[in-house]
Amino acid sequence: MQTQLNIMLELQDAMNTRVNDGWREKKFEWYRAIWIECAELMDHYGWKWWKHQSPDVEQVKLELIDIWHFGLSILLQNNTSTSEILSGLEKAFKSSVKDDFKIQLESFAQDTLVNKSFSIPLFVSLIQSMNMSFEDLYRGYVGKNVLNFFRQDHGYKDGSYKKIWDGREDNEHLVEVVSELDSSDQKFTEKLYESLKERYESCPS
Repeated sequence: MQTQLNIMLELQDAMNTRVNDGWREKKFEWYRAIWIECAELMDHYGWKWWKHQSPDVEQVKLELIDIWHFGLSILLQNNTSTSEILSGLEKAFKSSVKDDFKIQLESFAQDTLVNKSFSIPLFVSLIQSMNMSFEDLYRGYVGKNVLNFFRQDHGYKDGSYKKIWDGREDNEHLVEVVSELDSSDQKFTEKLYESLKERYESCPS
């Protein structure tokens, strides 16, 4: 877990730096991004009692991974030590909180707004409710992060990037590539990037 956590922290710092050099001193309101993501997540989960709704589980998981990006940013900006983050994660994963997911999400959003911070225990309770393990979180996070870098490297800003590869969106290719690789490999991120590049360049223009 520590090795994977270090990788995620390094990737998040690299992405934030790419978007805005000196991002730590800017004191961006990452907490605001989190509670807005919570609202979007609630829509995917379903909350309207006056109509039939079923949770879009995969979309909920993707939103949780997006929240993790912002949560890591808060922890990095606050200079929270890796050992402290790791300890918090280990304790949270050992405990199991059983409650209505909507109530858990509201508690997390409230804590985020009131304290303008990121609660590891409350976040872990959310991913556990979606039957996500730390490994699932890691694979999902690294996949999305690497894809974001890949997009930037291949013309996302100037509009030359092709999001559709061989008739399918890049996210679909990402899911396949991640499933083919060993996430415990220390070169997981590099191999993932190269696999995406190989697919992208082999597709007809």
